[in-house]
Amino acid sequence: MAEDEIAPTFADLGLREELLSALTHLGYEEPTPIQREAIGPLVEGRDLLGQAATGTGKTAAFALPILQRMEPGRRTREPAALVLVPTRELSMQVSEAMHKYGRQLGVRVLPVYGGQPIVRQLKALDRGVDVVVATPGRAIDHLNRGTLNLDTVETVVLDEADEMLDMGFAEDLEALLEAVPESRQTVLFSATMPPRLNGIVKRHLREPQVIEIGRADVEAEAKRVRQSAYIVPRASKAAALGRILDVEQPTAALVFCRTRDEVDTLTETLNGRGYRAEALHGGLSQQQRDRVMHRLRGGQADLLLATDVAARGLDIDLLTHVINYDVPSSPESYVHRIGRVGRAGREGTAITLAQPREHRYLKTVEKITKQRISFEKLPTVADLRARRLELTRASLEESLLEDGDLDHFRVVVETLAESYDVMDVAAAAVKLAHEASGVTVDEEEIPEVAPPPKDRPKRPAKPAQRGDESMARVFVGAGRVAGIRPKDLVGAITNEAGLAGRDIGGIEIADRFSLVEVPADALDHVISALRGTTIKGKKATVRRERFTSPRR
Repeated sequence: MAEDEIAPTFADLGLREELLSALTHLGYEEPTPIQREAIGPLVEGRDLLGQAATGTGKTAAFALPILQRMEPGRRTREPAALVLVPTRELSMQVSEAMHKYGRQLGVRVLPVYGGQPIVRQLKALDRGVDVVVATPGRAIDHLNRGTLNLDTVETVVLDEADEMLDMGFAEDLEALLEAVPESRQTVLFSATMPPRLNGIVKRHLREPQVIEIGRADVEAEAKRVRQSAYIVPRASKAAALGRILDVEQPTAALVFCRTRDEVDTLTETLNGRGYRAEALHGGLSQQQRDRVMHRLRGGQADLLLATDVAARGLDIDLLTHVINYDVPSSPESYVHRIGRVGRAGREGTAITLAQPREHRYLKTVEKITKQRISFEKLPTVADLRARRLELTRASLEESLLEDGDLDHFRVVVETLAESYDVMDVAAAAVKLAHEASGVTVDEEEIPEVAPPPKDRPKRPAKPAQRGDESMARVFVGAGRVAGIRPKDLVGAITNEAGLAGRDIGGIEIADRFSLVEVPADALDHVISALRGTTIKGKKATVRRERFTSPRR
């Protein structure tokens, strides 16, 4: 957009008054690039293929046209729109957003996902809905039951399409797209465009409007993000994170962990060290999740620790830092994470804690993103002491500048000055103020770790394959006879254990059991999570694989 060109408003996009009123109430001032380019074609009824990452505003980009095109006062029982998303977290978030946008229109929006009692969903579908926002697996369940009728669907949206493919939903997506009328409008959004998406695009989209948001926009945003990394042995990561937080002093930080257990453990550790931390993962109810987000947005918490799955779709205005406690599973995931800061002209910071063997992986990320990652040394005990003294000095300076009512204390200073040097009196006061902060400094230095030498064999950056000691196998007592497919196992692990689809290795399905490779350090958590859920509607024996089968 030229500098002298006036940015379009939502009113310029021809949206109805009820939607404009809702957007104004929500504080939306002007459309984002993806909204500017997508809303017009979608309101006209065109198919659309959009490449856009989380945080670019794509939910409103497809939600507003759906609501714009919907018949006023519609009370048909069957839905007019079907939105497919990879996770239950995203299903709830998209549903909430569409409900807010369409509140004045009386639009009925229903999230449909696994893990929620299906009876509740059945009752809502029976009463009638306008928009269904569903995970593919649960949508297929309702379709097979005959409780979800897609004959009247006018618009289908595939949101985070690449993630749905990673989670093994390819067959379900094909079945759902075959079940809706051929005349429907099809919208596909994906952060990346892997070759396997081409088949879906060719079979199901008709002369789509192609929009690519991000290359220039994301690069411009990324330039405002200061990216750094620390090489840290795994045993010292919690202590290292604490020191980095002490030095950085973020207004609000999002800390990414690999598993639910790690989120919970690290949250407890940080709270024990005096930070205000909250956990967010798939094990929380929606009510618990709402409370966490309310505390963060209200300033009662500074740190949000989350898994990738739980953090999808989150947009936190106050966010100043993104911290990768665990290295992301792919360069694309890294870009998604750091894209949560540096938005709307704001500067941000992205920090990664990497183990020595992951140094080369981050160098690969640099090449792919064309952004420099600065490798820095961890703050020492002396650095922390200096930083905390600086904070005390700043606090005292603020008091001197803003609080002129010091007369009550001058008497004390004057009395002490009769017996002691005034500088000693001032130093003693500073010491008391510093110690009153209640923050202690670790006395033990964290060992400095150098990256591996260049001639060391390169370790794979992507999830380890068969035979890699970093992977372990989970035994699941259900196989082909029970109708188990790879997507069922991937979906259960990603939704219940919080792992990303890329973290999961090889899958073997026999007649009566299955074996799934997962990261060794997440094995116990995955087993615990799967024991607490059902796969294909049934409980199955889940345990560590007892015997090592021959490797291919």
